[in-house]
Amino acid sequence: MSVNSSENNKKSAAALPQWYAAGIDHVWLPYAQMKTAPLPLAVVGTEGCRIRLADGRELIDGIASWWTACHGYNHPHIRAAVERQLATMPHVMFGGMVHEQALSLAKRLAGLLAPSDLNRVFFSDSGSVAVEVALKMALQYRFNRGIGRRTRFLAFKGAYHGDTAGAMAVCDPQDGMHALFAGVLPQHIVADLPRSEDALAALDAIVAREAETLGGIIVEPLVQGAGGMIFHDAIVLRRLRALADKHDLLLIFDEIFTGFGRTGALFAFQEAGVVPDIVTLSKALTGGTLPLAATIASRKVFDAFWSDDPGRALMHGPTFMANALACAAANASLDLFEREPRRDQVAAIETALRVGLEPCRGLAGVRDVRVKGAIGVVELDRIEDLNALRQRFVDEGVFIRPFGNVVYLAPAFTVTAAELATLTAAIATVIGDLRPSRSR
Repeated sequence: MSVNSSENNKKSAAALPQWYAAGIDHVWLPYAQMKTAPLPLAVVGTEGCRIRLADGRELIDGIASWWTACHGYNHPHIRAAVERQLATMPHVMFGGMVHEQALSLAKRLAGLLAPSDLNRVFFSDSGSVAVEVALKMALQYRFNRGIGRRTRFLAFKGAYHGDTAGAMAVCDPQDGMHALFAGVLPQHIVADLPRSEDALAALDAIVAREAETLGGIIVEPLVQGAGGMIFHDAIVLRRLRALADKHDLLLIFDEIFTGFGRTGALFAFQEAGVVPDIVTLSKALTGGTLPLAATIASRKVFDAFWSDDPGRALMHGPTFMANALACAAANASLDLFEREPRRDQVAAIETALRVGLEPCRGLAGVRDVRVKGAIGVVELDRIEDLNALRQRFVDEGVFIRPFGNVVYLAPAFTVTAAELATLTAAIATVIGDLRPSRSR
């Protein structure tokens, strides 16, 4: 069944709320072939780690709304902060004006990233735009310093950095979801992550050969998220830091997925003991409440823009950057990281995921089971019908959204032990039921 205007679609929609039937033929859904995609679920409420559907069912959310709702849904502290801000000032332009919520948030983010000198925060409203800003900063850094117009980046196989044009260009160009645009987007260098000394030597040779064209390196630290939930060790980041320093390249860490505790440390790069020149944040920044992103630059990067020449300014300014409501939500979310045991909760989730997903390792068609912080992944040889598999999880009372060939969990840090056990049991059950279709 699809979300197009077919008779079957309209008959199914007729059993749902009036607002659903009236509007479903006017939306364009993300990552979906609209002609063949199943009807989306009609949601009427959220609370904690639960999603309430219009038909009365309740699902345990296993992916925290694309990894954003780290404190669970409707946390009273965040809700109260947004309500207070709404009564005072929901938004004001950030051109020529500032407000308390944004300045407080910038100071707090810089403090969390200390003792590094990542202390200049540029706000935007989505992760993709945060990456665009980071790339733009890295390019103009060189232009402003008068050290050549290097316009290419080193990125990595398995990478995903967003869906806007610049971000798409540094995603995996072959196996990523944007392969259709190969040849249209700017051509960057995409290589294997340096997981070994031999791989590092090969990468060093590539960078040396292309040094006159390269302006920076961009990587997702420890976990490549939407590219397949691919893990790598902290030593990879240390190798990239050394490589960047050797060849005078800026190093960008995309922490949009991994930031704010998802891998265990507050920021993934902290586990490696190295510091990037630019870091991007979004997703869990507001606790899953409102859209907000940040591109945070080191003093070295910022100083290249500090000039009497207006032409050296960073000419970028999203209309809703530093939105007051979103900044209020982010400040409240940071309060919760300070007051509540999020790191301990992530450690407990990691232990539970290892135990709960281990039975999948012996199932037919399972290629790998891996866990890092509050991320649990079951990688399959293949998934023949993603839509059918997603529906099976809904039938089990959970919301889990496999993609590619992976079934994964990235729940809220406040998920209960019972809820987490239900999620892992559902994965074992559903994957186990796939065996007959794969063995024929």
